Amino acid sequence: MARILVIDDDYEIRLALRKLLELSGYEVIEAANGHDGARLYSRNPVDLIITDIFMPDKDGVEVLLELRTDYPDIKVIVISGEGRNFLPAAQDFGALRTFPKPFPSQELLQAVKELLET
Repeated sequence: MARILVIDDDYEIRLALRKLLELSGYEVIEAANGHDGARLYSRNPVDLIITDIFMPDKDGVEVLLELRTDYPDIKVIVISGEGRNFLPAAQDFGALRTFPKPFPSQELLQAVKELLET
């Protein structure tokens, strides 16, 4: 079973993603900010990360850059509601997929499936 780390400061988003991903057969762990998310990944790597951009302590792009340095093959999807303009930059920094919030659940699940198969 693939493991996915969801990093988002919005509890409702984390809960919705957890339910969606678990119903699709994935194991999900969560972090409420980038600092905790990076620490969780470093201690116990997962198969895929889904992270928001704007969060307290450490934003999603900082998490992406930090983890990509130590784990160059990391698979990351970046999501954002307020920072839609930053999604192209997230791809430049190594995000494999980006989604503006709100996003269609099936499109996210398809991206997760494709990334986990590569």
